[in-house]
Amino acid sequence: MKKNTDTIVNKVYEYRVLRKMTQSELAEVVGVSKQTIFVMEKNNYVPSLLLAYRIANFFGVSIEEIFTYTEGGNKDAQ
Repeated sequence: MKKNTDTIVNKVYEYRVLRKMTQSELAEVVGVSKQTIFVMEKNNYVPSLLLAYRIANFFGVSIEEIFTYTEGGNKDAQ
């Protein structure tokens, strides 16, 4: 059995804190729940491309500045 080790990590927390915003405030601006922001900041949720664009546009940066994709390829699971 193959296991995909690709990952996406983000800096949503860092950008939000720099703006002195709560999770609820950011959630309202980008149109999601506070829970979505919470799990995204813990890297337990990968946003849709549309949501990633909304977040990046709000902070005035590119998607790549907030979200980092690492291709790990497929590894044999043991």
